Amino acid sequence: FFFNGDKANLITVFRVGNQNALDVSEAVKNYVNNKNKELPNSVTLTAWDDEARILSSRIETIVRNARQGLVLVIFVLALFLKPKLAFWVSLGIPISFMGGFWLFAPLNLSINMLSLFTFILVLGIVVDDAIVVGENIALFKERGMAPEEAAVKGASQVSTPVFFAVLTTMTTFAPMLSVEGEIGSIWRIFPLVVISVLVWSLIESLTILPAHLALLKPIKPNEKQNIILRFQSKVSDGMEIFVDRIYRPTLKLALQGRYIVVTVFVSLFLISVGLIVGERIKWEFFPEVEAEIISTKVKMIEGVAFESTSEAVLKIEEAAKKLDQNYREKYGEPLIKNMLATVGSQPFKTGFSPITPTGDNLGEVAIEILPGSDRSVTARELAAEWRVITGSIPAASEVSFQSQSAGSGNAIDLELSGDNMEDLLEATELVKRKLSEIEGIIDISDSNVLGKRQVSLKSLLPEGESTGLRLSDVGKQMRQAFYGEEVQRLQRGRDEVKVMVRYPKKNRLSIDDVETMKIRTKGGNKVPLSSLVELEEGRSKSVIRRTERLRAIRIAADIDRGNPNANANQARRNLENNMLSEFGELYPGIKYEFYGEQKDQAQSMEELQTSSLFALLVVFVLMAIPLGSYIQPGIVMSVIPFGIVGAIIGHILMGANISIMSMCGIVALSGVVVNDSLVLVDYVNRHRIRGKSIVEAAWEAGAARFRPIVLTSLTTFAGLSPMLFETDLQAKFLIPMAISLGFGILFATFITLILVPCVYLLLEDLKSLIFKPEKIRNWEDKFRSQGLEKLASYDDN
Repeated sequence: FFFNGDKANLITVFRVGNQNALDVSEAVKNYVNNKNKELPNSVTLTAWDDEARILSSRIETIVRNARQGLVLVIFVLALFLKPKLAFWVSLGIPISFMGGFWLFAPLNLSINMLSLFTFILVLGIVVDDAIVVGENIALFKERGMAPEEAAVKGASQVSTPVFFAVLTTMTTFAPMLSVEGEIGSIWRIFPLVVISVLVWSLIESLTILPAHLALLKPIKPNEKQNIILRFQSKVSDGMEIFVDRIYRPTLKLALQGRYIVVTVFVSLFLISVGLIVGERIKWEFFPEVEAEIISTKVKMIEGVAFESTSEAVLKIEEAAKKLDQNYREKYGEPLIKNMLATVGSQPFKTGFSPITPTGDNLGEVAIEILPGSDRSVTARELAAEWRVITGSIPAASEVSFQSQSAGSGNAIDLELSGDNMEDLLEATELVKRKLSEIEGIIDISDSNVLGKRQVSLKSLLPEGESTGLRLSDVGKQMRQAFYGEEVQRLQRGRDEVKVMVRYPKKNRLSIDDVETMKIRTKGGNKVPLSSLVELEEGRSKSVIRRTERLRAIRIAADIDRGNPNANANQARRNLENNMLSEFGELYPGIKYEFYGEQKDQAQSMEELQTSSLFALLVVFVLMAIPLGSYIQPGIVMSVIPFGIVGAIIGHILMGANISIMSMCGIVALSGVVVNDSLVLVDYVNRHRIRGKSIVEAAWEAGAARFRPIVLTSLTTFAGLSPMLFETDLQAKFLIPMAISLGFGILFATFITLILVPCVYLLLEDLKSLIFKPEKIRNWEDKFRSQGLEKLASYDDN
């Protein structure tokens, strides 16, 4: 090892069990500082590659976004609600969050970047039910009802739709719990945190909030208003003007042309899906997680001397220094904090595990760069520049640059297995050549890494056979000479010490020592080994991989993410259709299977799709309970596909790729967007029960629910907006989920206010075409009579 140009030894520190990573990091730093004071000037301890510091930085980023999001949510609430009402509604946020934290221990959750990010996701959602309850209570107060009575009746009237709206949100987050594997261990955090917070949010909005609002005195009509109330009145008046002059006429026109409106929205959904299927929007399984370590691994051709590998590593080091110089000239500060160079092994490739590949032809250079928050250039872009500066390395069979600290693995990870090693090696080289011909494919490598030089006893020579020795006899003497033979055991306290007898070290250093060692024959003579046995020099295997008892070799490759034509999915299809499908003829005993990102992607998507479909079925049933219908849940859920349209539009506007994190956001979005739709359909039903026509009921309900629907959507978007525009590279992999949820809800708001009333009327039109008028009248009478019973306890006329 060479650390910043000096010879070095490397010690890796891991946390054990439930130890706190930040505490371990602090303890190591204190030890290093104290120990350096005791060491001579020629020896220095340096702590580097501190992942706990990265964790701390990420948590600070999330906390900063949470604070900003909270301020924006409260601002939006204060903009539309009376100050006291806005205060009590926003108080539900800390109450819900504290309740969520209280459930962390029973659910085996910890405070980390993902759990804190989930709080940002629900920052605006937790006030949705409080807004609905608070607005309804305020409405009863404005009609002259006593505060206590208004609180009870206002909360009771909307308790059913609010309760089921929260349940649907919980249900649509639940599918993430069904995903297994490493990805599943990450995803489980989202639903557990969301469910924990929403449980307390529901309790707070239906019990604590009404109790607080019951204590508020109503504002007297002639009471003098302060500047805040006057500003709010102007905002409220402006919204009423917008509803009367723009929204009502627009909705009326849409209801009249409902068939055209529905057709346009369906077409928009199909176009959005086509953008993904046609790969107009790029898909990546797991977003890149910004790295602070960039490593370059080099594998020289077999037989290359150790000195040649050292020269290759030195060339890579010089390229890294040039990279640092270029960065200094452009940004005025150094890029590289530390550099580790290794010849003879590749510790970063396997995370410093005991099976780290070794060999004279292996080398690696790793550089620790500035944190992502302190630079505007991504590690991937820096790795690409480092690759260009390095250029070609003579006699190198593989050179790869890794700039991702976490993710789902290589873009292409293929395993070949078979019982014929020669065919397996030939097939491996064929696949690697094919991959090198595909545009955008880089860092092609395989797991067939040779280890140390070895000498095998192939067979006895005629001279050896004449002595009466067997090959196993010769092998046993060699083992005794070079490894040793146990002759005694000594007890030292609690320990037992083996005493081994073998050749002195100076006689065990070279191949020549092997060839010239003396073998004792049965006649008692001593003959040189090379005179008795045919020796075969070769290389051992660093790792022998087997799958179902067959020898296996893994082939890995990545894509150049800076190349617009690079597409991992197309490359895999190209490889499978044009080569792997013919393997049965070329190499009858060779099997292939994709691993890594491909296997994770297929497994995760399959599990997510299955559980999401089941969750949607549960949502349908939950919707049917408060609505008392099996048709109207379809109206409520019709908004879901168009929330997906909003998520796709959001990715286009933000220039982000669709990823599995985006899909998580879309799954979560499905439960959130139906909440406003549920309350709107419930209001349409109330107006119909009071005797209004279907068209008039849809028109009036849209106008009545315009403000709370817009407000709940704005609070959710406001809570996510700091994360949407976050520039810290460490938070980049979380942004796709925020885009899906934020833009999906924003777009679904307008869908709810326009499309849902149109779909409501459309289904009624279909009902009149299918069923006889008498049957429809019977349904209407039954619907109105049952509804009047429900409304009998409320003075809401």
